[in-house]
Amino acid sequence: MSYSLSRRRLLQWSGAVAAPALLAPLPRWAQGAAPGMRLGPATPFSFDVLTARAEALAEARYRPPYRPVPDLVRQIDYDAHGKIRFDPALALFGPGSAGHHSVYPATFFHLGRYFGTSVKMHALADGAAREILYSPDYFEMPAASVARRLPPDSGFAGFRLQEAVVADGKPDGWWRTHDWVAFLGASYFRAIGALAQYGLSARGIAVDVAAAAPEEFPDFTEFYIAPAAAPEDPVEVFALLDGPSVTGAYRFALTRGTGVVMEVEKHLFLRRDVERLGLAPLTSMYWFSEGSRPYRVDWRPEVHDSDGLALWTGAGERLWRPLNNPERVITSTFVDDSPRGFGLLQRDRAFAHYLDGVHYERRPSLWVEPLEPWGAGAVQLVEIPTDDEIHDNVVAFWVPREPARAGNRYRLRYRLHWLADEPYPSALARVAATRIGRGGEPGRPRPPGLVKFVVEFEGGRLGALEAAPEPRITASRGEIARAFCEPVPGTPRWRAVFDLATEGEAAVELRLYLTQAQTALSETWLYQFRPASGTPS
Repeated sequence: MSYSLSRRRLLQWSGAVAAPALLAPLPRWAQGAAPGMRLGPATPFSFDVLTARAEALAEARYRPPYRPVPDLVRQIDYDAHGKIRFDPALALFGPGSAGHHSVYPATFFHLGRYFGTSVKMHALADGAAREILYSPDYFEMPAASVARRLPPDSGFAGFRLQEAVVADGKPDGWWRTHDWVAFLGASYFRAIGALAQYGLSARGIAVDVAAAAPEEFPDFTEFYIAPAAAPEDPVEVFALLDGPSVTGAYRFALTRGTGVVMEVEKHLFLRRDVERLGLAPLTSMYWFSEGSRPYRVDWRPEVHDSDGLALWTGAGERLWRPLNNPERVITSTFVDDSPRGFGLLQRDRAFAHYLDGVHYERRPSLWVEPLEPWGAGAVQLVEIPTDDEIHDNVVAFWVPREPARAGNRYRLRYRLHWLADEPYPSALARVAATRIGRGGEPGRPRPPGLVKFVVEFEGGRLGALEAAPEPRITASRGEIARAFCEPVPGTPRWRAVFDLATEGEAAVELRLYLTQAQTALSETWLYQFRPASGTPS
């Protein structure tokens, strides 16, 4: 994850505005290309053929993807890369294209220090694929840019989909500087949510995250992009994945609506054993929030792209696990059978809780919805220490129960929802805030090792309660004391309050939900408390 700084920043800039060139139509083999863009000859394409290629790759020795002139590419640092912008007049399937057009044109990322692997791009129409042949002329860049010295077969680093060419309430040409999906770096991709902001990322695969073996980052080495004829139609994208341990074929159906919804089908083939195979992986950033802000670490109250992991288990239970920024790498495992969904969410939407112009309060939530039963396994959450907001330090994914052995094959279908909230909200009250302080009572000595937890809930039936609900609390170790519920003044919320007394430094797993008359009123709050780092002084 060492390159996450530039990946996060580079996706913020958009292509420069340029007027489309209106020239004579291109020959049929070049349909979908704007005048000035070169495409290779047509070759038949199908997802079955791509899947067969991925399967054949897994039987062959791994060959790293092409990285043209690494010494030159490394000179295209963050600043230099920011000055290289694809000319939207040349957008694939854009308004200047011959033949095929799309509501959502595609533009491309140039290679750079943090994205040095060449990725082949193809236009897909009428069952045929045509490779988009790289040229520095597609990009606006300074005359002295080192990128001009790269060879003619350098290729691209990734692509993005621009907003609709004609959008209600938007000025002409607005699409040229606004995009809604981006694939860039290894198998990473992301989309804006309902609040029109980028944030966390998804990945095609996660291999040995926080495992004994070094983490592996397989690459999407080829993309095939098909146009959408109407705003409600999906853009289809096909991708070939290759890495030392795994190959794969992917089909994405990308739909732009209130946010972005992606239907994903993938076929994976293992070249060799994998210690931890992460399927449907999500990657985010969590530095601190109201319950974990260190003293004077930063002037802002909170800094995070996501504040919790939500789970909807196969048995129907709703769970909420606030994220942590631990002192060492921590992996939490939530065993399940055919989960109904999970996601990294950004629940706190109040600007005053962040006070930052990068608008963390608008970052999307990302929910994974299996479209077929996944069987036995676990959702795993990996939390990695960070001392800044530039690193993606949280990963969540599904791990099948059976070991991932060489020769294994996997087929998964799932839907990714990039929205403001989870797509299937529960009727139960949900966790709104987690706060931690010194235990005990005001005006009395505070016993060492005693910690107070305050968990706020909102929604569901809580607003209509006349009597306080009962908190049901369990702890993996230690003693719970002074537990009660009370309304939060001036709000429809209720908060559960309790003290935890522990000895030693081992982590404590906490579990809490609200009930009344033997009926659950809330989702279940889970928390991993580490006394060594979390005991208030």
